[in-house]
Amino acid sequence: MDVVRRNIRGLGGSVEVKTEQGKGSVFTIRLPLTLAILDGQLAKVGSETYVFPLVSIVESIQVDKSLVKGIAGQTELYKLRDSYIPVIRLHDKLGIADARTDLEEGLLVVVEDGGRRAGIFVDDLLGQQQVVIKSLESNFMKISSIAGATILGDGTVSLILDVTETLSSHKGGNLHSNAA
Repeated sequence: MDVVRRNIRGLGGSVEVKTEQGKGSVFTIRLPLTLAILDGQLAKVGSETYVFPLVSIVESIQVDKSLVKGIAGQTELYKLRDSYIPVIRLHDKLGIADARTDLEEGLLVVVEDGGRRAGIFVDDLLGQQQVVIKSLESNFMKISSIAGATILGDGTVSLILDVTETLSSHKGGNLHSNAA
């Protein structure tokens, strides 16, 4: 275990051990964000490309406007089978002016985190690829709903969506998976 700890510290990480007698031990290994590789789905919003962590995506759907309901002054809800999920318009949240605004012209990326679901509205899906996460916080500053950035194969920089924070900071509407 000492060799593992030494190697992880050499990478700038840490190892934490918590033990409860009669129950067992929990080992927590933390590595710097710059060493994380993520399987991602590329999505277009306006002229920008964002990376969604594949692990958070449940499905992607074309919007049927007859299934969209609004809650006065709060949010739009989309009826997905037997439940309603809130619609998060990424272009509004991140201030992207040249994005599509008509739900029927784009797609909903249905994401889930900790039992909460939402449909994130994007212009188009581009493809999947593994990306190396670069921390914005240590190199620039913390940006709400963004986990980091990556450099794509064509040399462009793409921001990586923080699904947990995006769902947590969404104002209006419940993010329950079974709100009917």
